[in-house]
Amino acid sequence: MLFVHSPDGGRLVASTPDLADPAAPRQAVWYDLIEPSAAERAWVNAQAGVDIPSREEMEEIEVSSRLYNEDGVEYMTITAVARLDTDEPTKTPIVFILNRNKLVTVRYQQIKPFANVIDRLGRPQGAASAGAESIMLTLLEALVDRLADALEWIGGKIDAISHDVFRKRANANALKRDRDLQATIEVVGREGDLLGLVRESLVSLNRLAGYHQGMTQGERSSGDARARIRTIQRDVAALSDHASYLGTKVNFLLDATLGLINLEQNQIIKIFSIAAVCLMPPTLVASVYGMNFRHLPELNLDYGYPMALALMLVTGLAPYLYFKRKGWL
Repeated sequence: MLFVHSPDGGRLVASTPDLADPAAPRQAVWYDLIEPSAAERAWVNAQAGVDIPSREEMEEIEVSSRLYNEDGVEYMTITAVARLDTDEPTKTPIVFILNRNKLVTVRYQQIKPFANVIDRLGRPQGAASAGAESIMLTLLEALVDRLADALEWIGGKIDAISHDVFRKRANANALKRDRDLQATIEVVGREGDLLGLVRESLVSLNRLAGYHQGMTQGERSSGDARARIRTIQRDVAALSDHASYLGTKVNFLLDATLGLINLEQNQIIKIFSIAAVCLMPPTLVASVYGMNFRHLPELNLDYGYPMALALMLVTGLAPYLYFKRKGWL
């Protein structure tokens, strides 16, 4: 899909061009490509004077392949997080191509910040001074805000998990817990994966902001744009610090949950061990009176059977009471 955005009376108007018509919409400043076809890529290359990289080139991790300048055209690729509102968030590359007064964006997933910016700039007076660089900075600010929301969600979920894992219990000696620690590990793991995606996106945004700032030290960028870039850098740095804190908390929760699982397993093993020890004396008594010898002292006693049962009961209870008194149970 291809949408061309042009200023019209203080707002941006989106249109879908006719690729058979070589003429671009009048005063187009933003070409937004979503899963572009070969024809759409070629049309935008001709209209904006750029060379759109392929998806394979967008997904390369070298900084030199993501941030470079060709003939005065800036090519900047970031890693964004898509589908944050679902249970399966994923990362996706986005390319910003800035050629003087024209901006080209290429993405392969619908990103909510883009929809929000398009809606805002499409309102009356929503884009009174919407140049190509200003639109790009607005998109970057929206992406940073979205990542901040994601960190807030992750922090809230981690706090809830921490409260569930470490909450005070009414019966401290209870052996059974009313929580599923395996499910807790899975939830913490999912939050850790999402946090990793957010941190990767923050790193790419920080690199883009630093690169663009270095490329616009001259007269090309206005003082307002440079101030916005510095604000983006400060926000990204603050979010990166917060993401590091959450990452530490996620690791702590994983270790604590695994520790609790080990404690419960040890408790179960201890119970079986004590049960085995308690059953050993009764087993010994039963073995003695189960031997097939002709002359057993108690063989002819009328109360021999009840006596043997009572002896097995006493020898079984004695270790249990001893362990209980020692506090091992």
